[in-house]
Amino acid sequence: MAEISTIARPYAEAAFRVAQAGDLDAWSDLLGNMAAVAAHPEMQSLISNPKLSHEQIFGLFSGVLGDALSGQAQNFLRELIGNGRLSALPEIAVQFHTLKNAREGAADALITSAFPLSDVQVAELVATLEQKFRVKLHPQVTVDADLIGGVRVVVGDQVLDTSVRTRLDQMRTALTA
Repeated sequence: MAEISTIARPYAEAAFRVAQAGDLDAWSDLLGNMAAVAAHPEMQSLISNPKLSHEQIFGLFSGVLGDALSGQAQNFLRELIGNGRLSALPEIAVQFHTLKNAREGAADALITSAFPLSDVQVAELVATLEQKFRVKLHPQVTVDADLIGGVRVVVGDQVLDTSVRTRLDQMRTALTA
């Protein structure tokens, strides 16, 4: 069986091509909402029910999403349902977001700090990181007290870890080697 990322790629690319002619942000939000609906355990149970027709599944989905579905979005959803690919929606949304970031010259920055950061601290950190990574960053900040101090930043496949926990682990390794 093919990996979910392989299955999701052509759908994400197709949605991205359609969205480029319209509103990328709206499509990104819509795909995020559709992914959340598809990932819900009750919806997964309904999707996998062989007694439900494609039209009934479409009705459930469109009922949950409300008026957010344009004609193109309805066609996209029907295509996913018809091909049995609703379970790929979370990965489709991730890949779409990656394509959108690449087009905008941006990236997501997952910032983990030992202590809560103020808006000013986040803005200063992001400005410094944007110079280092040379892209516009969209920060997501979380707090993890296990870091003891410092921050850990993940941008794509690059990691910048200045946490006290990592430094202590490095010292322990050096002393026991």
